[in-house]
Amino acid sequence: MDILRPPLIRIGKRCYRKVLGPDKEDHNPEDEEIDLELNSIASCYGDEACDANVNIEETSNGFSLRLQYHSTYFKFIIGKKGETKKRLETETKTRITIPKMGQEGDIVIQGHEKKGVLSAKTRIEVLVDSARQRLPFTHFLSIPVQGEDVVEKFEDFKFQVIEDKRDSRIDATIFQNPQKLHLTIGTMVLLGESEIQQARNLLHDCYIHYISPILNQEPLMVDVQGLEYMNDDPGAVDVLYAKIKPGPAAAKLQALADVLVDKFSEAKLMQRQREQVKLHLTVMNTLFRKDPGEGSAPLPQNTRGSVRDRESFNASLILRTLGGFDFGSFQVDRIELSQRYSTGPNGYYISSACVHLS
Repeated sequence: MDILRPPLIRIGKRCYRKVLGPDKEDHNPEDEEIDLELNSIASCYGDEACDANVNIEETSNGFSLRLQYHSTYFKFIIGKKGETKKRLETETKTRITIPKMGQEGDIVIQGHEKKGVLSAKTRIEVLVDSARQRLPFTHFLSIPVQGEDVVEKFEDFKFQVIEDKRDSRIDATIFQNPQKLHLTIGTMVLLGESEIQQARNLLHDCYIHYISPILNQEPLMVDVQGLEYMNDDPGAVDVLYAKIKPGPAAAKLQALADVLVDKFSEAKLMQRQREQVKLHLTVMNTLFRKDPGEGSAPLPQNTRGSVRDRESFNASLILRTLGGFDFGSFQVDRIELSQRYSTGPNGYYISSACVHLS
């Protein structure tokens, strides 16, 4: 890590620098200690001012505050041999009680001074947010692309690529399952029913206050045309995707996606990756070799029966001959909170929540 340009952690409207000591260059992520220093671009200048509305209980010995987090996060707050928890307690002059490993329950912060309790709360929030960024995502906001026009043309595209292939690494296993064609708006780590319910509620609120005004009761028909790849070398591609054709409909879709990421990021449920959502329809992905539930063919294995490693493919010929391929158009009729690694009765991902747009 470049110590002059440490990574930033954003929590709502606050921004922190993540600082590691010089002896932790080769640290274990799970043992990582985070030193909080409020960044100059933050909108708040003190924990007490920022957390004026936090429900802190005044007790005979000072102040007490309860935090609700899934037990998965406890190890990140405790740290190796309890060092992180001890450090938090020492620096904030508080006592932090965490349920035993494997048990659910509230984290309780107790201290003689309100300022110390609030400081401990803020530090725990950053630890949890940092841990959330390192965990594999469990859910994602998706726009299903299941119109007959696009699905049929996707199948035609797949046939042409396989028929014309000149790279042995291109086979049916790396194509998207046509029943799972979708646009990803953003990914999330949602642990436990309370976080899933929070995401459900937020999705419905976003529909009422932001999405509905953008659509203005008009159907949204989007065209999909052209191909692009994720890296810089067309000769070694892992992800090939179809592009959303520019136009008024695409602009509305972009505004819709961006506002969702804005609101989910502010709610600490999603990590913003870039200024604008990169709208794309994945058609080929070498990871599908490892995950047959995502791709469209059986999982290949090597002679020992283990999963084949990810292998990039040469997309130069595909881009040259099919670079402007027209995948047709589809109506954006719903946005779903989808469960990763799942398949529902209709062949699409299992939905934890859904808002219908038409």
